[in-house]
Amino acid sequence: MTVIDVHAHLVPPDVIDTLAGRGKDFGIDLVETEPGCHCCRFESGMQIRPFFDTLTNTDHRLGEMDRQGVDREILSIWTDIFGYDLPAVKGALWHAALNDSLTGLCDTHGERFSWLASGALQDASLAAKELERGMKAGAVGAIIAAHVDGKNLGECDLDEYWAACVELGAPVFIHPAQPVAPPRAGKFALNQVVAYTQDTTLTVGSLISAGVMDRFPGLEFILSHGGGSVPFLIGRFDRMHRAADPKATGNIAENPPSDYLTRFHYDTILHHGLALNYLRDLVGIDRMLLGTDLPFPPGDPDPLTSLRDAGFGEDDIRQIAEINPTALFEL
Repeated sequence: MTVIDVHAHLVPPDVIDTLAGRGKDFGIDLVETEPGCHCCRFESGMQIRPFFDTLTNTDHRLGEMDRQGVDREILSIWTDIFGYDLPAVKGALWHAALNDSLTGLCDTHGERFSWLASGALQDASLAAKELERGMKAGAVGAIIAAHVDGKNLGECDLDEYWAACVELGAPVFIHPAQPVAPPRAGKFALNQVVAYTQDTTLTVGSLISAGVMDRFPGLEFILSHGGGSVPFLIGRFDRMHRAADPKATGNIAENPPSDYLTRFHYDTILHHGLALNYLRDLVGIDRMLLGTDLPFPPGDPDPLTSLRDAGFGEDDIRQIAEINPTALFEL
């Protein structure tokens, strides 16, 4: 079995060198918070937590993959640094630099890494062009944050980007971004536990209700952290679809939200056997993908064991870890 992790983050170390030399081109300052420790400060004034060693250390990552029994990671850049609040032209330059960096890393380690292309989603046309460039350079899909400067994806004018994803055959990984914790999530790790997963839930609801799923039936979306709260709130989504006046809510979905569940793919980062079994029963084993969320603390340090402990047999594990991602990303 070739084990493929679809949810892993790595910032190639040359990104920091690029910021040091060209940060002004992107509207980003590289700030040294302490000797040898740097973070991004965007021209909006938002400052991201510092880059940490395991986020940028390729050798350490390869060792972690070996320990986990993971053969290939499909890498995505850290969504908190996407800078969707930047002017579009600067954002496009920034994402081009990020994609170029991932291209070089994955060309060097082609036997272990594939990658997802990002883009300046504040301008759908520029993002579509960058995705096309990225796919030509070897990307196997797209990575986007779950909101554009606080606006749900379904409420953004992104049809040109969605159309490009379909035309290019690019699966789209939706990952939350919550670099500044909401006031009520500032303590007790509630930002990581609740705010990030709520970000996914809100944007999925918007994609369904705004008709994106109806307009683009060929779109393939991947949801992080088991889909956030979507699987557990789907009955509530359906109830409001039936009970609420669509003129008041803006809901134009052609079908109940539960009908769209199998239009999404879901990673396995749930940390709970009963939840993993519920997800399988709800959406089907063919919609599940192995994920670790390396190197972040909420990730799963031993994803194969998590599946085995949840009672998944070896055939199901092979379906999740090899067959599904191989087909989705045409590896």
